Amino acid sequence: MSTQRNPAIRSIMMPRDTNALGSIFGGHILSLIDLAAGQHARSVAPKKYVTKIMREVEFIAPVYVGDSVSFYCATTKTGRTSITVQVEVEATRGIDQLHTSRVTTAEVIMVAVDSQNRPIPIFDQA
Repeated sequence: MSTQRNPAIRSIMMPRDTNALGSIFGGHILSLIDLAAGQHARSVAPKKYVTKIMREVEFIAPVYVGDSVSFYCATTKTGRTSITVQVEVEATRGIDQLHTSRVTTAEVIMVAVDSQNRPIPIFDQA
């Protein structure tokens, strides 16, 4: 992974987010993926977004208390009312913060909506 990327969000994992096995709940990571995708979508086009689909989330490494978890996003497709965002999740751990593990990736489709939550165009029509 390139060190020049900037994460959409980054969070330090805390004890309140652990399961009985001592690792971070998968659901907590899913909620952060959702937040990261929404933040990224707003950076592409400043609108209100809702999550339509979250695809192919397979956890390949655990996350632990104290890990710094980064959520890197990229736009893979832009439709009339939706943005497809690829989210890569990495955990950096250890006192020296030198060990980084890929945790998961996800594809998230965000839809721009109006105040009544009806889909609206992402880009204003000229």
